[in-house]
Amino acid sequence: MTTTRTDTQVVIVGAGQAGLAVAYYLRRFELTPGVDFILYDRGPATGGAWQHRWDALKLGTAHHVNDLPGMAELGISFETADRSLPAKDIVAGYYRRFEEHYGLDVQRPVTVTSVFDRGADLMVQHTRGETATRVVVNATGTWGAPFVPYYPGMNTFSGRHVHTSSYLSAEEFAGQSVVVVGGGTSAIGFILELEHVAAQVTWATRRPVEFKDESELTIEGGVAAVAAQDAAARAGKALPSIVSGTGIPRTRRIAAAVDRGILTERPMFTAIEENGVRWPDGSFTQADAIIWATGFRPELRHLSPLKLREKAGGLTVESGASWQDPRIFLAGYGPQASTIGANRAGRVIARQIMAQL
Repeated sequence: MTTTRTDTQVVIVGAGQAGLAVAYYLRRFELTPGVDFILYDRGPATGGAWQHRWDALKLGTAHHVNDLPGMAELGISFETADRSLPAKDIVAGYYRRFEEHYGLDVQRPVTVTSVFDRGADLMVQHTRGETATRVVVNATGTWGAPFVPYYPGMNTFSGRHVHTSSYLSAEEFAGQSVVVVGGGTSAIGFILELEHVAAQVTWATRRPVEFKDESELTIEGGVAAVAAQDAAARAGKALPSIVSGTGIPRTRRIAAAVDRGILTERPMFTAIEENGVRWPDGSFTQADAIIWATGFRPELRHLSPLKLREKAGGLTVESGASWQDPRIFLAGYGPQASTIGANRAGRVIARQIMAQL
């Protein structure tokens, strides 16, 4: 592929919810897509991280997906979407229509490999060359940075280690003994899908799972979780788990599974052995596979040349802007990680960008 040099005012990295929200508001400020701002996305198609999720995941069982700003103009909404179809197909289709309607001219597949200073400008290196820009909006989310905690004996395990990011379907575990690790909605979703497919399913969590009586997350729970994320981002600390601040809503499906006894967690195992896991009480469970529904970390490796990371382990971010470098904005980071937070951040970040240009 020919290496090219491009110049623009704003580069947005990532065309998921956060990146598209920022692009929408920049366009409303009369910046021209593909000229005044360029949106790079490494995915082969529309949908952000959703295009990589497993087929069995439906909108009704996933975290709530909020509409993009301006989506009403297209006459579509996730509130009225067909919940019998895979969530990834719904999201990809709606995002494709959104991009086309607003002419966002997303460049894909383009992987941004690094961002660094070059005089007054920032230089964005990517798989199609490099782009000089005044501002970078990082909207890469977390899907590309899966997190798997270390446990003794991990490398001796003869079975499969599978993270949420590489999970395809329950059928690949048919007749097997599976240990699912994690206390969030993904772990619970895997367990419910595996219930009548796998020979045995064992659930392990670091802390007791708190099931909320509400059928979906309350405003108070959401506010508390966002506040914890915001406090960490402002302090430059590693971001806490959303689930630890909200708990798991006791939907009818989950309540029925609790009553059946399928959703009974065990404290984390202490070690992994060749053919299974060893528990704190010394007992052993044979396992053919361990599914790590242990979450993700913000994907920020390409920003490492800018030295934005704090000693506390995170980036100091307020209202989407980096304190270390005001030319860098982080959309969808920390308190903006929810889809409604990403929408609000899009407007706030776009306003700040226009003040700089």
